[in-house]
Amino acid sequence: MFRPMYPFAGVLMIVLASISGYGQTRSRRILDLADHEGPRVAGTQIKSARRIANVPLRVVSPQPDIPSTSSFFDHSAVWSASPAEGTFVQIQAAPSGASWPQWGQNPEHTGFLNIAGQNLNRILANIVYDTNVPDETAQNGGNLLAHYQAPLVESNDVYMEFKGGNYTVANYATQSWGENKFTWQGKNLVQAWSFASDWVAPGSANDFWEPVFHAALANGSIYVPGAGGTIFRVNKANGGVEARINPFSGIDAHTYTVSPLTVDSSGNIFYNVLKTHDSGVFYQNDAVDSWLVKVSPNNSVVKVSYSVLTPGAKSTNDLCENSFADSQLPWPPSPTSVAGSVPCGTQRVAINIAPAVAPDGTIYSVTRAHFISRWGYLVAVNPNLTPKWIASLHDNNGVGYFHDGCNDGTPASAGSILPLNGTPGGCRAGANPGVDPATNRFGGGRVLDDSSSTPTIASDGSIFYGSYTRYNYAQGHMMHFSAAGQFLGAFGFGWDTTPGVFQHDGTYSLIIKNNHYGEVGSYCNDPVLCPEDRTASNPASPEEYFITQLSPSLDIEWSFKNTNTLSCTRNPNGSVTCVDDHPNSFEWCVNAFVIDSNGVVYVNSEDGNLFAIFQGGTLKQKIFQQLALGAAYTPTSLGSDGKIYSQNAGRLFVVGK
Repeated sequence: MFRPMYPFAGVLMIVLASISGYGQTRSRRILDLADHEGPRVAGTQIKSARRIANVPLRVVSPQPDIPSTSSFFDHSAVWSASPAEGTFVQIQAAPSGASWPQWGQNPEHTGFLNIAGQNLNRILANIVYDTNVPDETAQNGGNLLAHYQAPLVESNDVYMEFKGGNYTVANYATQSWGENKFTWQGKNLVQAWSFASDWVAPGSANDFWEPVFHAALANGSIYVPGAGGTIFRVNKANGGVEARINPFSGIDAHTYTVSPLTVDSSGNIFYNVLKTHDSGVFYQNDAVDSWLVKVSPNNSVVKVSYSVLTPGAKSTNDLCENSFADSQLPWPPSPTSVAGSVPCGTQRVAINIAPAVAPDGTIYSVTRAHFISRWGYLVAVNPNLTPKWIASLHDNNGVGYFHDGCNDGTPASAGSILPLNGTPGGCRAGANPGVDPATNRFGGGRVLDDSSSTPTIASDGSIFYGSYTRYNYAQGHMMHFSAAGQFLGAFGFGWDTTPGVFQHDGTYSLIIKNNHYGEVGSYCNDPVLCPEDRTASNPASPEEYFITQLSPSLDIEWSFKNTNTLSCTRNPNGSVTCVDDHPNSFEWCVNAFVIDSNGVVYVNSEDGNLFAIFQGGTLKQKIFQQLALGAAYTPTSLGSDGKIYSQNAGRLFVVGK
């Protein structure tokens, strides 16, 4: 429900105090994930070490207007590419009622909408959608590790998930999910209806961060995830069920819809389904199967198993290279050491992967071996759901992609950000240059079920995927593949991000978060061998947090650095209380971007602010929402009238002029 704003003569009352959303602790966004993987028994807990305080919930006060000034590119025209022809054509102006119907706005997941975003002058709406936030944080050591839906916007209507039930660490399924519709009536965002789904998330907080529940708008309806790998087709006018679409013969309690729903240009719906074993915790037993599902506008359904789509991939009967044991630190044990192997498990779809659909109808998804995240694949599927190609994220013909690991100080390790071998944070003295210290071979991208990274298709038909790597301070790598599956290159950040694509001047640029994490250790969790203070132990690569724009060849075009050091909380009276406790600032809390027609980038930060960043990497505006908060990364959305939809502390914020 809309809440009134609390004006303070156009400015915020800020009081330096000892209470804030971080409670005098520091942010830690990455996973404290043991590199050594394999089948896992009940009671094993692998999760983040985020620490935040309980969340007070209140509306924020309006902010002063900051007009647009500078520009990096000439925005007189915005451009789109035709991959088949290799040429670029001008995008036409978006029609009235243009919407944000799905994850990443479009089937390519570029996050671009040809609408100018409004100025971030004031909070227009502030609505709770997750009532379990206090319990989620309290039961996870202060962590809010839930992925949330991107707000869906169509003309004056807004659709957003809601959560209820009771939160428990050991089982996500004790909660409930559904979809609310809101409608703008004058200046108020008013709830129109509420649809309760029977969907539940697989696993628990002991396995991975809470998976996303994500609907999509198409064919005059809203499609909502349901139980047993089903989806509901819901009437947008009244919230009634038009159809329950079931690819299977029944509804099985251990079969899950595990992805956002993707809509292609013809109104077809694509999503992923995973069936787990009937007993045991998530990684204790092998997965049974997983499927890519296609639903036509007439509700007809076809599906295909990912075992069919990944011929030749590491799977059930194979062994997969693991990492060295912690007892062998510092890694690698010797220049000739070979890491052991574990059973791979079924090659199945990764959780939270929204299928991406290219203009030629090719569908892209990502899989992983069930028991080990090191063996994943980018999967290309023909429009008729037959295999097109798969590309390993681990290596190319047995040779890893990344040569930026152990640093021996020679040109062979020039791309490394690690300290020198034999020094704190560095690999063992004598280690081979460039290798991942955990495996003693060149690195490859990992696929974690905690992540919400999704393939993104650029205007030249190439594909980007944000993978995980631990050995570079858990920054991961943004991997780039051609439309034919050829590896084209990588950039040294990719963890849990769906990159945005800004088309301009006959080319495009890629927008990513670029968090240089602190308090994580360089490649291991031993604070002596891998000191947590990155800035002190590795001043050549300090803790810093950027939004970065890259060229198609992954060269940096510009970066915007967050320099705020204040952790702030909105008080019940609308004032803001802050403590200066983040000397290295805050990481960017975004997993999917908004890019407007002028190339302005809209992103959330863990400092509680929504930022608008000009092309060229200068600040346009920012507005404080509710709370400086360590949380799972969140998406932003853009309405056809330029309003910005963002999230903070389990609340939907709408910001505009």
